[in-house]
Amino acid sequence: VYSTLGYIAKMNDWCCPKLDNSKDFIIKDGRHSVVEKTILKKGLNTFVPNDCSLTADQNLWLITGPNMAGKSTFIRQNAHMLILAQIGSYIPAKEAKIGVANKLFSRIGASDNISKGQSTFMVEMLETSNIIKYADSKSFIILDEIGRGTATFDGLAIAWAIIEKILRNNKSRTLFATHYHELTEIENKNSKVKNVSCEIKEWNNEIVYSYKVIHGKS
Repeated sequence: VYSTLGYIAKMNDWCCPKLDNSKDFIIKDGRHSVVEKTILKKGLNTFVPNDCSLTADQNLWLITGPNMAGKSTFIRQNAHMLILAQIGSYIPAKEAKIGVANKLFSRIGASDNISKGQSTFMVEMLETSNIIKYADSKSFIILDEIGRGTATFDGLAIAWAIIEKILRNNKSRTLFATHYHELTEIENKNSKVKNVSCEIKEWNNEIVYSYKVIHGKS
């Protein structure tokens, strides 16, 4: 296992992360190893690397941007790097400093459980409830479009309440991708939140995705 991880690290230019007991998660030019490989196989453009910087002082990144711009890939790649670092592997980045996490929580995708009589929204709420219950300041959370399974105002209220709860009680390092642009207002009231977005440009009446995560709201 370790010789294979070493071989992959050498082949794909991975770096050795610095691990400590801080609450930092600082990545320079991080990449998604699986997506990068798929792009390479298909002979498409090279994968666009992105930085991530979560600390005790600023532990929640709120990520906005249109569909297909790279929000989900970004939050997943950082979770991947956390796992790889903690199993003793090098990681797909140029540089990294990672405070060891005790748990990794993820709420991504839409799925129901018909056999148990649970709707998509019910499954989403149960899983999110589990995160709120068990995550602490040493944990790492990735959340993708919380609240989309119900009415817009209800979904927005739920997403806002979850962010407030994480900031106040859990204090976990969190990457929160959303289409609810109203949530970006939280940054003005709480210094622990940072708004970032997936950059797009308009060119000849077409949308061009740069796949860069930049500062500021979409």
